[in-house]
Amino acid sequence: MAKALRKIPRMKLRIWGPLAPLGLILAIMVFAVDQAHKWWMLQVFDIDERGAVKITAFLDLMLVWNKGVSYGLLNTQMQWIFIVLNLAICAILWVWMSGLNRPISAAAIGLVIGGALGNILDRLLYGAVADFFHLHWGSWSWYVFNLADLAIVAGVALLLYESLPRRSGVRQ
Repeated sequence: MAKALRKIPRMKLRIWGPLAPLGLILAIMVFAVDQAHKWWMLQVFDIDERGAVKITAFLDLMLVWNKGVSYGLLNTQMQWIFIVLNLAICAILWVWMSGLNRPISAAAIGLVIGGALGNILDRLLYGAVADFFHLHWGSWSWYVFNLADLAIVAGVALLLYESLPRRSGVRQ
């Protein structure tokens, strides 16, 4: 038994890998664009004073302060719980990304980390996440979200795409 255990390759904890620059650049870009958009919506466009602004038949701009997680679930005043949890998740994602060898996966994780950090900063600055985009059609209504949320969803979608089985280099 001891011989068998010695043959198991040990995982080396890496915090920087060949695709870390790609993930880092995307995370910084997502974070910067998200924070610039939030600043513009709050300080220049003054969405709080304007209220809901109809853009199309299915998209409105409005301000919603989200004190919960996705869809406003687990709404709480104790934002530090979400901050600590999100920072831990970002660290785990970073370590995962540092060991990857596929650029799409590294880019996807960079999108998720950048979006998560944008929402973390909101919680630190405002005690909630600023959301602005409201999709709806007729009586159907989607939750209000922001650019950080879009980056997180895009990153998760790319990771799901990468997890699809391949045969002869072609996705099935």
